[in-house]
Amino acid sequence: MKGKTVILVVMMLLIAMTVWGRGASSGEKVVAGVVFQEDQFMKLLSQGYEDAAREAGIRVMLANTANDQAREAELVNTYVAQKVDGLVIAPLNPASSLPVLQRASSTMKIATVNSQLTGEAPFIVGGYTSDNTDLGATSGKAAAEFIRTRLGGNARIAIVQFKSLLPEQSTERVTGFLNEVRKVNPNVEVVADQDAWLQDVAIERAGAILTANPGINVIFGANDGGTIGSVMAVKNAGLSGRVFVWGIDTGDQQEAMLRDPDNILQGVAAQDPYTQGYSAMKLLIDAINGKDYSATQGKTLVTPGKLVAR
Repeated sequence: MKGKTVILVVMMLLIAMTVWGRGASSGEKVVAGVVFQEDQFMKLLSQGYEDAAREAGIRVMLANTANDQAREAELVNTYVAQKVDGLVIAPLNPASSLPVLQRASSTMKIATVNSQLTGEAPFIVGGYTSDNTDLGATSGKAAAEFIRTRLGGNARIAIVQFKSLLPEQSTERVTGFLNEVRKVNPNVEVVADQDAWLQDVAIERAGAILTANPGINVIFGANDGGTIGSVMAVKNAGLSGRVFVWGIDTGDQQEAMLRDPDNILQGVAAQDPYTQGYSAMKLLIDAINGKDYSATQGKTLVTPGKLVAR
């Protein structure tokens, strides 16, 4: 194991030296784009990064922090050491991610996506995100009408969210959803609330919830993996037509599920991660090239979402 570790470290150092040499010594501009997990949303963010950089003729390095705050800090510090010109990042935490990004901003330009940093962040050239409360509300309005007309205003709801990963975002989405549902249907009851933001975990957790609470007839998945996993759990349990799912985020799987005659997934509030990633990278590159970014400095702009329904 020691031998493998040494080899890995040497390889990482060689890569770092190569990147540094290509950028700093040759005068070539280099930017980095960072996400925090492997799902459809983050893949589209990365694609936006890549396309904007390619169009500008600038080399981009893509990385994933794998939901690890220490890994995030390590990556940012590595880019500083490599003298990378700029960084677009989806921060893991709007508060704890801030210090390392603020320090890095003294040597590189920084833009953010998918999060609004806590407090003052004048060091960023700008950022793009979704309004998480509005996303939850968009899905909640559709669910509220369904519950009123199809379920007689009565629903036993399960929540599948990601509070232990990103507490602010997850709470805002769930609150937005439930507020809209309760405006129209005050008698609804939340009978289960668990974290499961990755698809495979959500299948297992949602399945366990359905087994323990046979009266559940509505599930809200607060993200991509939670939504897809919940739909699959309902199908695996043979509860098509008895349990209905709403969620947030869309992609090929969700669109197929909305067309499926099993009638499980009813609607999702779709974000636009590609536009977030593309716009943030373009803003970053413009700033690196000396364009005025005073109109966006320190600000996080909202990329609107929309309902995609059955």
